[in-house]
Amino acid sequence: MKNIIVQLPRGLQARHTALFVRKVASFKSKVIIFKDGKSASGKDIMGIMDLVVGEGDEITLLVDGCDEQVAIETLKKYLSNL
Repeated sequence: MKNIIVQLPRGLQARHTALFVRKVASFKSKVIIFKDGKSASGKDIMGIMDLVVGEGDEITLLVDGCDEQVAIETLKKYLSNL
């Protein structure tokens, strides 16, 4: 599990969420996002939108699978706007 502060301008709105889902889909690992006691699959664009992740919000990523280290680093860089 990895806690991340989302630093994308305006957070995970539609465009950023679509790009995030595309990145998640490129990995074999399963990705789950947690925010405020709710969770969504990293491949479920509507589920992620329902979490209402804004800029500066803290989320937790649970990544499990054969390429989890690469997935975590890639997703962390994207969400940190690096």
